[in-house]
Amino acid sequence: MNAQSRRAATWEYVTITIARSASKAEYHQKLVEAAEIGTWEVRRVLVFPDGTRRVTLRRRQVRVVATVN
Repeated sequence: MNAQSRRAATWEYVTITIARSASKAEYHQKLVEAAEIGTWEVRRVLVFPDGTRRVTLRRRQVRVVATVN
């Protein structure tokens, strides 16, 4: 990736809230599906005192920049 395309890239974010009752396998499967299907990557995981998890995912959106010949 060259310097110009890095400058044109932006990030798209989505937040998933996972209940305390969800097992590790269910939690893991949700994140794997998001990564494989939607090309999302984990940005941040917050674990609250009640056991609820809030996961922020992000993916790069590259804007196509027209070139003039």
